[in-house]
Amino acid sequence: MLLYFWENGNLFMFQFIKVLFGTDKQLLQETDNMRKFLIVGLGNIGAKYEETRHNVGFKILDFLAEQEGFSFETQKLGDVATFKHKGRSILCLKPSTYMNLSGKAVKYWMEKEKIPLENTLIITDDINLSFGSIRLKTKGSDGGHNGLKDIQNTLQTTKYNRFRFGVGSEFGKGKQVDYVLGEWNTDETKQLKERLQKSSDLIRSFVFSGINNTMNQFNGT
Repeated sequence: MLLYFWENGNLFMFQFIKVLFGTDKQLLQETDNMRKFLIVGLGNIGAKYEETRHNVGFKILDFLAEQEGFSFETQKLGDVATFKHKGRSILCLKPSTYMNLSGKAVKYWMEKEKIPLENTLIITDDINLSFGSIRLKTKGSDGGHNGLKDIQNTLQTTKYNRFRFGVGSEFGKGKQVDYVLGEWNTDETKQLKERLQKSSDLIRSFVFSGINNTMNQFNGT
């Protein structure tokens, strides 16, 4: 959108930037693309989803933000924040596209910041893992997860790093949606902080030590 106005008899043209359209300026001030990382936490926007199992990706990034002292700002297709860790530049993204359309936001920020696919990590919930279990993989199917399915379709590859956080499967037939969109129970809430700490440590390891070392250290813990 262009904003025009007159000043001292001359016509000046200014570009009026809105959140909807984003900005061309890169957020990561790093010239070496291999030192740039994108950490994406999947979830749904809105207060009613904040404490749901499906939003654990958002929750992990919020926990990391508290520890690292950064805050999120709303920009195109999501809330974003940046921080540095041992010489690496990291962009954290919480897509605002809702879970089932996550791929659009992931692709946009990868391309905008020129972040390599191998330096991108997607964090998601997984009903096939017991609560709090961690599984880091470099490729694989979407496992029936609609957020991962959309990312796979948008990026046109199954070879991307994904961090699956187990939320368990304590639900009856036909109750999967209610379960993942339900809030943590009392026992889960008590254990969650330790699991969030483990998750934030995993992210730091991924950035500094690489995917293979991080898988060896954290898978199954």
